[in-house]
Amino acid sequence: MTFSHLPSPLAQALEAHGYTALTPVQTAVSEPEAKGRDLVVSAQTGSGKTVAFGLAIANELVSDDSALPFATAPLALVIAPTRELALQVSRELEWLYAPTKARIATCVGGMDPSRERRMLQNGAHIVVGTPGRLRDHHERGALDLSALACVVLDEADEMLDMGFREDLEELLDATPANRRTLLFSATMPKPIEALAKRYQQNALRISTVGENRGHGDIAYRAIAVAPAEIEAAVVNLLRFHEAETAMLFCATRDNVRRLHATLIERGFTAVALSGEHSQSERNNALQALRDRRARVCVATDVAARGIDLPSLSLVVHVEIPRDAETLQHRSGRTGRAGKKGTAVLIVPFPRRRRVEMMLRGARINAEWAEVPTPEAIRAQDRERLLETILAPVEADEADLEIARVLLEQRSPEDLAAALVRAHRANLPQPEELLSGSGEDRKQAAHRPGFDDVVWFRMDVGRRQNADPRWILPTLCRRGHVSRQEIGAIRITPNDTWFQVPRAIADRFADAVRRTADPKGEDENGIHIEAAPEGPREVARDNRREAPRHDGPRHDGPRHNGPRSSGPGGDERRPPNRPHPAGARPQGKPHRKGPQGAR
Repeated sequence: MTFSHLPSPLAQALEAHGYTALTPVQTAVSEPEAKGRDLVVSAQTGSGKTVAFGLAIANELVSDDSALPFATAPLALVIAPTRELALQVSRELEWLYAPTKARIATCVGGMDPSRERRMLQNGAHIVVGTPGRLRDHHERGALDLSALACVVLDEADEMLDMGFREDLEELLDATPANRRTLLFSATMPKPIEALAKRYQQNALRISTVGENRGHGDIAYRAIAVAPAEIEAAVVNLLRFHEAETAMLFCATRDNVRRLHATLIERGFTAVALSGEHSQSERNNALQALRDRRARVCVATDVAARGIDLPSLSLVVHVEIPRDAETLQHRSGRTGRAGKKGTAVLIVPFPRRRRVEMMLRGARINAEWAEVPTPEAIRAQDRERLLETILAPVEADEADLEIARVLLEQRSPEDLAAALVRAHRANLPQPEELLSGSGEDRKQAAHRPGFDDVVWFRMDVGRRQNADPRWILPTLCRRGHVSRQEIGAIRITPNDTWFQVPRAIADRFADAVRRTADPKGEDENGIHIEAAPEGPREVARDNRREAPRHDGPRHDGPRHNGPRSSGPGGDERRPPNRPHPAGARPQGKPHRKGPQGAR
């Protein structure tokens, strides 16, 4: 038998399910040194953790090849953070323990509690549930924890993040002192360390997290875009990859709502998951993804926890994760069970340095790339279209009869063109990004039509990470003009100067006034005003920034205080920067000015 070191019923179940070898985490928990001990297991999402802790608790449940005897009280308890994850765990344990005739009860929110109580009263060997529902059953006397031999906390870090500490502590305090406690977590923050110290004894630590990258089957990419063009970048990414299922992560429910509406308007089949959706709405959304009626899911971090979609091959971080652990956990939704996945970070130009630091901290080698252009998307469409149409098909006689009629009335070329047009009609159109490839706009003054111009000034400069690639889309958005109507752009340490043809200067200034919001937390908070005399302070500001050599030379740093991030500098003091509309600002501004220039 391939899995001779495992209890015979579980080995049979693994072979029947098509297993030929165990994953690293499954192997580690099956080693002799792990038998009977408390475990702290750090493994990435999608690494086979459910089967791993099913194998780890087997010695406390299975004694021989016969079916398990009736249990007056549960022998094992598995606690998961979300309803979806608990149901997934139950399904996995059901086939793994099927040869033992083990009874598994699932207790989660949104289900009939009276039915769950009957399942518990009828005898359950393993109970799987969410902290709140399990605590409720325990307090009502329906869940007897006195005979537990082992407790498993799945995604323990998420449960603590979601505020379940009190529920977990009440449940663990009610279990026997000699029970095994197994903590499975994608990350190991300090709260998990404290929980392990309190409820475990001589725990064996197991880590199968790679040292060089966050997930072995995920290709990481990062694309830098103008803050105002994040949604257009999302559209082009979805169209370029055409993933069977894609998940887009936003920071807030408002941003989820907005992006979801944008994608529906563009013609994508998308669903949304956030804290404002009921359990029924969540169930319908997930079922639509599994049935392929929807291909895109827009979600917040909390709402996406516990979701397992086997067809998920693309994760897009629409808003930057708060830390490296969140980055890895979001990305871990794809690249599971040996399948390849892609994780893309959309990075506003002013925040590229911060993302690079995050990637280095997570030991992730991400490829920096441009947003897919409409030309690249159409090239991909052509390849996919040819592959689809030329794929062999089985046609019945009715189909062949229609084909013959069509050939009698139209030429093969006309029919092929109609077929291509029908396929393309269902594809959302790609977006043209104003920022393009980041071309230097400083030479724009030499274009025709810019002989008579008016200079304007905006109150962000190099110290606020001003860059033509996001300045240009911001000006077009605020002034209701096209990129061809913006001339030269000159960036100084504290200001940015740009040209507008005199013929449209009044219209531009009026639009800027109407779109201004001094208290706004997006690019509308940037102050823009006409400056007819032009950038007179450019030379003086540049001289002020130049190093001086007339004083004593210092080979080391002059001080250890915060420093602004000019060209080539660091980011020890967070710069003021624009960010996508609706996004939460990061940090506090370090100077007085409009909030939108953060």
